[in-house]
Parts: sequence; structure tokens; C-alpha cells
Amino acid sequence: MTSTHAQPRNVLGGALETCSCRPMTGWMRDGVCRADASDAGRHTVCAVVTASFLSYSSAQGNDLSTPRPEFSFPGLQPGDRWCVCASRWQQALEDGVAPLVVLAATEISTLDLVSLEDLKAHAWSGEGNPATG
Repeated sequence: MTSTHAQPRNVLGGALETCSCRPMTGWMRDGVCRADASDAGRHTVCAVVTASFLSYSSAQGNDLSTPRPEFSFPGLQPGDRWCVCASRWQQALEDGVAPLVVLAATEISTLDLVSLEDLKAHAWSGEGNPATG
């Protein structure tokens, strides 16, 4: 009998790639931006965080820069990859501070909340310094 468990897909239709293991990210803290039924925030966007996004997120009540050792969270620095909530990314887009996105590591369900065109317009090329801004 074959398995019916589907391989997670990215927004481009391919296999979902790992976002980051240093720092370890993902709702399930396995390095992958995918959600399950317990993830109300839908942490499915693999973002390359910038200083402006980190400041913005903190102003929205989600401080991602301060280390929280009790949660094994080192705090993020500009240039780190992190699974962010699809709705927060969309909000940041509307407010002009959306970070770049690693499309191959962004889960397909993100498209329920964010357009592929917007994601592609903010695609990280993998070159240069993504942390400017």
C-alpha cells in the first residue's frame, strides 16, 4: 500500500525546501515553513529579514530581535531567514516594509493570503546582501 501523505509544496509548485536551521525556524521548529491545524498564524513565508522588517514586527508586538533563551530563540539579525506569518508578511507589504522571500521555501498555502505576483516581486535572488533596508 502506498502512502497518501503528500509532500509539502512551495508556491512555485515544487518540493518545499528548508528555510533555515541556523537559526532553527518553522512552526514545528524543523527548519521548514509549513503549518498544521494548530498554527493559527500560518508561519508559511520564508523571509530574509531586514532591519526595517524587524523594527516593524517589534512595533506590531512581535519582537523577533531579542534573544529568548527560555524558548531556545537566539534573536534574529538582518539577513537571517525566518518563517513569518503569511498575514504579517502581507501587512508588511501594504506598509512598505515586506522582506524578501525565498520562494522555494515558502509553502503553497501562503497563496490563500498573498498573491504569487507580490511574492515574486519580493523574491530573494540568493545573491548580495539581502539585509539592507
